[in-house]
Amino acid sequence: MLLRRCPSSGRARQCFHALKLIKKDCLLSLRVSRCASTASVPRITTHYTIHPRDKDKRWEGVNMERFAEEADVVVVGAGPAGLSAAIRLKQLAAEHSKELRVCLVEKASQIGAHTLSGACIEPRSLEELFPDWKERGAPLNTPVTEDKFGILTETSRIPVPILPGLPMVNHGNYIVRLGHLVSWLGEQAEALGVEIYPGYAAAEVLFHEDGSVKGIATNDVGIQKDGAPKATFERGLELHAKVTVFAEGCHGHLAKQLYKKYNLRENCQPQSYGIGLKELWTIDKSKWKPGRVEHTVGWPLDRHTYGGSFLYHLNEREPLVALGFVVGLDYQNPYLNPFREFQRWKHHPSVQPTLEGGTRIAYGARALNEGGIQSIPKLTFPGGLLIGCSPGLLNVPKIKGTHTAMKSGMLASEAIFSRLINENLQSKTIGLDVQEYEENLKNSWVWKELYAVRNIRPSCHSILGVYGGMIYTGIFYWLLRGMEPWTLKHPGPDFAQLKPAKDCTPIEYPKPDGKISFDLLSSVALSGTNHEHDQPPHLTLKDDSIPVSRNLAVFDGPEQRFCPAGVYEYVPLETGEGSRLQINAQNCVHCKTCDIKDPSQNINWVVPEGGGGPAYNGM
Repeated sequence: MLLRRCPSSGRARQCFHALKLIKKDCLLSLRVSRCASTASVPRITTHYTIHPRDKDKRWEGVNMERFAEEADVVVVGAGPAGLSAAIRLKQLAAEHSKELRVCLVEKASQIGAHTLSGACIEPRSLEELFPDWKERGAPLNTPVTEDKFGILTETSRIPVPILPGLPMVNHGNYIVRLGHLVSWLGEQAEALGVEIYPGYAAAEVLFHEDGSVKGIATNDVGIQKDGAPKATFERGLELHAKVTVFAEGCHGHLAKQLYKKYNLRENCQPQSYGIGLKELWTIDKSKWKPGRVEHTVGWPLDRHTYGGSFLYHLNEREPLVALGFVVGLDYQNPYLNPFREFQRWKHHPSVQPTLEGGTRIAYGARALNEGGIQSIPKLTFPGGLLIGCSPGLLNVPKIKGTHTAMKSGMLASEAIFSRLINENLQSKTIGLDVQEYEENLKNSWVWKELYAVRNIRPSCHSILGVYGGMIYTGIFYWLLRGMEPWTLKHPGPDFAQLKPAKDCTPIEYPKPDGKISFDLLSSVALSGTNHEHDQPPHLTLKDDSIPVSRNLAVFDGPEQRFCPAGVYEYVPLETGEGSRLQINAQNCVHCKTCDIKDPSQNINWVVPEGGGGPAYNGM
């Protein structure tokens, strides 16, 4: 039986009604202490980032030399931002008749296979990058024809008018399958001469002696689950560059290291995040309305839990809809389960009729930045810079970040190219610090757009919750056009918002019916997720004892609920007393939620062997 409550402090309570809770807590304290008194904590983490190889005799005599390649610019991540940066660099090189080697590494086995978004996009940046995108066959097949917004109660839907000028207006936008757009951008990049390496995960940042970024190293392959080398072990490749562009997406694991090394977050607020879950359905043709965009807030979340839904009708060969649910990761109740909230939402009377008789064909999840402009770190440092969703350029109330991500990549490339052709770099052995990029971004329409909406997300922390945020939006964004002189603050890191389980009420979720709502494991199967089983789990723990001693004891093991892929579960110890954490790393869809929401900040997500992870088809 799993532990269900955290131990009390041991102090007597004064109120009679608390005696029952104290009794439960004392019993659990005894069970936790018994677990802690066992000979040793079961070993979970075997990754070399926690257990260095130089202290492991199994690695003695293994050749650790890496082959190195030289490039002018290396881009990490083949999302909209990274591909736009690479494309713009090669466009500029062609315009100026310059030779420029641009290399791009991507952890997915195919370009676009790890991409997941709603997605309703604003084509502004695409038009700047490729004015002839329609003639080139960009897969923007569904212009928005209808915009709907509503507040859900448990049994009804209250329509809310979308007034001109509000961020939710989607006139002129397109509903897309973003993975297909990213794949198309990859084709354009390769045609321009960008060297793209899918299946190669950037595992390490390399530095010059002066502390500037030298480049990256891709991940090693051929390592056993217990951390020992296989006979097939191969060292990763080093890619050196004058400038390295980090476009990892939300909560990149290399960006986290750069924040600390260069103190990039010194002058900004903590980043805030959401978890987005998405499904694709084929539906009855009579219910299909290509171009319709629907968003809701409210049920099944309470007013103090930020989140909402989307339902987009795509213009594809078959009647297809994309639907999803976003939950802000600053939620407080450890019993909340974002996946099950999503499944419950689909049964709402205004949603279920669209899905009845349909077939679910895909599922996935991804974390997204919600902090806004006040949470953006310093973007440049010696030898490198950050673009796209890595630093957090999402326009939260607009629910769009593709156009801002692409533009940031283009601006970065223009600044990089200017430095490359205007400096004599032959004798330089240090990375370039392209500070002009951040200056140019702050003078662009991207910064103006993000500044105007900066207070909308944090305004949801008022006593009125999400509805207070809607009122604030109507007054200060629509009437005053986002020009209020103050900037609101976020309450703090998302992981710190979680309350102890003893202070919260468990949430009872209905069982899935297998027609509209589904269980987690059958959902993960639709993501195409796969990892080589015999490799060290890439969900690493700084301390293997923390999950049971703190997360389970105090917060009732929230990682078994906030993970949208069933990676974490608590199972009974072989002795029959207490529990241990089991990490099913093969299930991981690379959403990064665990790294963000873990209340102990004990989980560190690192890259698995390249090519592993989800295999999305146009998500």
